[in-house]
Amino acid sequence: MNKIAQFHKVSFEQFKESWDDSFPGASEEEIKEIYDQIKLPKRATRGSAGYDFFSPVDFELKPGETIKIPTGIRVFIESDWVLNIFPRSGLGFKFRLQMNNTVGIIDSDYFYSDNEGHILVKLTNDTNEGKTVSVAQGTGMVQGIFMQYGVTIDDDATEVRNGGFGSTTK
Repeated sequence: MNKIAQFHKVSFEQFKESWDDSFPGASEEEIKEIYDQIKLPKRATRGSAGYDFFSPVDFELKPGETIKIPTGIRVFIESDWVLNIFPRSGLGFKFRLQMNNTVGIIDSDYFYSDNEGHILVKLTNDTNEGKTVSVAQGTGMVQGIFMQYGVTIDDDATEVRNGGFGSTTK
């Protein structure tokens, strides 16, 4: 098994900035309490490919509703590897919980970005059965799977990332 990555928490300052953007009006004490309870992602079993990302708070999504959740997590990844983020299988199957960007792509150089490589997830309840999704604090909401990748023979990318999410398309 290749050991190619390590999860970390972002700083409290970065988490607070992201939390304020997603959930304005929370007190610093409330945000600190949420931050202190963040758990690093982990696999459920030896055979699991995915690392479960745990929800930092309870949340509920009615049909058609969307939420952007700061996970409080960043990840160091060796070159030539990427972390793909997907909804947890059960939530997708039972409720059609979907990531707004379909699959989250966390590049190895995202760790060094201006936002500390803070992984945010934007989820939508896309049910066509009228079901409400409830996720409890501390339970898995998405999963990350590390995958190796290659580049073309004539690849000449030399730019260095310095922005956060979406910065490579600006």
